[in-house]
Amino acid sequence: MPAVSGKKLFVGPRFRRIRQQLGLSQTQIAEGLGISPSYVNLIERNQRPVTAQILLRLAETYDLDLRDLATADEDRFFAELNEIFSDPLFRQIDVPKQELRDLAELCPGVTHALQRLYAAYAEARQGETLAAAHMADRDVGTRYEANPVERVRELIEANRNYFPELEQAAETLRDELNVPAEGLYAALSARLREKHSIQTRIMPVDVMRETLRRFDRHRRQLLISELVDPPGRAFQLAFQLGLGECAQALETIIGRAGPLDDAPRRLFRITLANYFAAAVMMPYPAFLAAAEALNYDIHVLAQRFNSGFEQVCHRLTTLQRPNARGIPFFLLRVDNAGNVSKRFSSGTFPFSKFGGTCPLWNVHSTFDTPDRLLKQVIELSDGTRYFSIAQMVRRPVAPHPLPQPRFAIGLGCEIRHAARLVYASGLDLEKTEGTPIGVNCRLCERENCAQRAEPPITRTLILDETTRRVSSFAFSNAREL
Repeated sequence: MPAVSGKKLFVGPRFRRIRQQLGLSQTQIAEGLGISPSYVNLIERNQRPVTAQILLRLAETYDLDLRDLATADEDRFFAELNEIFSDPLFRQIDVPKQELRDLAELCPGVTHALQRLYAAYAEARQGETLAAAHMADRDVGTRYEANPVERVRELIEANRNYFPELEQAAETLRDELNVPAEGLYAALSARLREKHSIQTRIMPVDVMRETLRRFDRHRRQLLISELVDPPGRAFQLAFQLGLGECAQALETIIGRAGPLDDAPRRLFRITLANYFAAAVMMPYPAFLAAAEALNYDIHVLAQRFNSGFEQVCHRLTTLQRPNARGIPFFLLRVDNAGNVSKRFSSGTFPFSKFGGTCPLWNVHSTFDTPDRLLKQVIELSDGTRYFSIAQMVRRPVAPHPLPQPRFAIGLGCEIRHAARLVYASGLDLEKTEGTPIGVNCRLCERENCAQRAEPPITRTLILDETTRRVSSFAFSNAREL
C-alpha cells in the first residue's frame, strides 16, 4: 500500500482484495469504517479515493499491516508478469516495467489470465513432441488442460495459503479431543474408531512396501506403513478425519475456485485435507503464541507439537489470520537434483514458475551438511533482501537397498522481519552482506557468475572462441527487443 499521507489515493483493486481477505461484504466493512456501502462500492471501482484517514481506520479496526496485505500479491504478480514478458516470444514488444506494475496493481484478474495462458503455452511448447504422439488418441474437441499441480498452487496463492474454515474445524476438533500433543495419535485413532467405525493398523514394510497410507473402504481400515514416523502417523490420521468430517467445508472452498477439471479438483481436495491435518497437529492460536514466544525456533516447536521439521516450516507459511498474523514466510522444498516439489509464499519472494532456483542460495548446500541448519542473507538483483534458513530432511525411511529420499527445506522472510527470528540473533542485519542470487538463470542478468547454467533470455548471447570467461556464457548489456 502506498505510504499514508495527506493525499487521496485511488487504490480500488487493492482495497477490494483486503476486504475479500477479511471475508467481509461491502456493507460489513462500511459499518466498520463508518462510511456508506455505496462509498465502498465507488472506492473499489476507483471512482472515489481512499483517504489516509480511511486507511488508518482500516488498519486500526482490523489490526492490519496494510503494507503486507496490499503489496504481497502485487509484487508477486509483477514478478510473474516480468518473467512472462522476458520470454523471447515477446522479443519485438517493448513493454515498460511500469506498465507491468500497473497491470499487476489495477487488473489482477487479467494478470491471472495471462499467467494461465502463458503456463499453457510453456507446457505445450516443452511437451510438443510428446503431445504430438498422443494427439491421435485424443478427441479433436478436447481442450488443453493446465498442469494440475500449478493450478492448485495458484489457488493456494490466491487464498494466501490460509483457509479459515479449516482452521476453525481443526481448533474445534482439538478442543473436543482435549489431549496434549503426545496423546494426539491415540485420540485420533479413537475418534476414527468410535465415530467413523474405522480401525487404524500399522502395517509391516513387507506388506506395504510401496505405500505409506491406504484406506480400505470395504474393511473400514486405515493402513499405515511402519516406515512412517510418529508425527507422520498422527498427520495421516488427521488427514483421514479431514476428508470425512470436513467434507462440506472442502467442497465449499473448492466451489469458490470456479470450474476445475477432475485432476486439479482432486489434488486441491487432497491439499486442503493436508492443510487441515497440519492445523489439527498445530492449532493456530497455540502454535502462533508458541512461535512468537520461542522466536520461531523450529526445532523446539517441532518437539512441543510432536511434529516434524518440514511440518513446522510448512505450518509457519499459513499464519495469515487477520488480527493474528505471523511472519510472512516463504518455503521451498527441493531434491538434490534441484527439482522443486513444494513452494509456498505468504510474502513477496518471487518464485519462478518456469525453471529451477539459483544454485548460490544455500538451500542446495544442505545436502553437503545434512546435520546442520544453514543461515543466509540473500539479495535479488533489484536489491530486495531476505533472510533464509535451510536444512536437509529425510522422509520417510526407505528399506534397504532402496535409496533414502532426501529433500532440502528452505524457509525465509523479508529482511525487515528477520530480527524476530532466533536464527538472526547476534547478526547485524543492516551490515551483513547479502549473497547476490537470481530467481533462476534464465531470468538473472548478473554477469560473470561461475554457477550460471544458461544465458538470460533477456540478453543476446555473445560467442567468442578467443576468450574463456569465468562464466560459461557472455551476453550483451542491452535487453533484446
